[in-house]
Amino acid sequence: MEYRRMGKTGLQLSVLSFGSWVTFANQVDDGASDKLMSIAYDHGVNFFDNAEAYSNGESEKMMGRVLAKKNWERSSYCVSSKVFFGWHGKENKPNQRGLSRKHIMEACQEALQRLQVDYLDMFFCHRPDRETPMEEIVWSMNILIQQGKIFYWGTSEWSAAEIMEAHMCAKELGQIGPAMEQPQYNLFERQRVERDYYTIFRNVGMGTTIWSPLASGLLSGKYNNGIPEGSRLSLESYAWLKDKAYTEDRLQSIRNLGKVAKDMGTTLATLSIAWCISNPNVTTAILGATKEQQLLENLKALDVYPKITEGIKKEIDEIMGTKPGEP
Repeated sequence: MEYRRMGKTGLQLSVLSFGSWVTFANQVDDGASDKLMSIAYDHGVNFFDNAEAYSNGESEKMMGRVLAKKNWERSSYCVSSKVFFGWHGKENKPNQRGLSRKHIMEACQEALQRLQVDYLDMFFCHRPDRETPMEEIVWSMNILIQQGKIFYWGTSEWSAAEIMEAHMCAKELGQIGPAMEQPQYNLFERQRVERDYYTIFRNVGMGTTIWSPLASGLLSGKYNNGIPEGSRLSLESYAWLKDKAYTEDRLQSIRNLGKVAKDMGTTLATLSIAWCISNPNVTTAILGATKEQQLLENLKALDVYPKITEGIKKEIDEIMGTKPGEP
């Protein structure tokens, strides 16, 4: 396994990590989640990602049950949660979502209980909250750091302007700003990581724990000839994802990309993940898997990404047509 510093912090994360979105408490049970997390850990993965909103808190409970049974030294792995959406779904009452101090503090405590850990290594603001003053958000996260409940705080799906506002606010208050961002990044979603955050990487420094390196499984090629039963896009609760991602133009690009993968002697999924971590501004790519073989195949991206030359990147850019303009 390769480990990268998270932005300008001293924290080292495995370049491939493991997350629970969609899969835990939806597609896998306790036995499968235990096996998958064990495979990841045994291969050097040291970061496990979660959030209050995933399966309305059940995802954190499942991961917590796995962690409680393991004999892993707590210092050997990192675990995260995210705050914003709440865990009651449509039943959220006022103050049970957003980034008010009340919800941030309560959400952190609830995540600790569900995950059965004493602290979170990373705590993300899952979305920006334009109705809460930035000073309140920054202070709240710093209070949690001072209490020893979290070690680093960050953002997820925030704009570059919002991230910089948080940094400027933290500087004015003499507090710690966000250390990392969790954006979507894959061969279809490139604008933020490659262009919008360019000056933040260069001038401020920021770690990234990117999600959906396979574009919700689309870049694995398994949807090229239809939607398999039991797959993510077949889930009724994720119909919105199918409508957004499942288009013929995308499928044709993926079919063409498969030829590059074949020439390199690898799979489409492994190449797509390897492409993500070939970007030095990616600290870690979060993998999601429901089957052991799927996870083992994805982990092979470590061996593939050093083989992605500038020539291969150019060929991929021509096939996908998704490279953003110059910053």
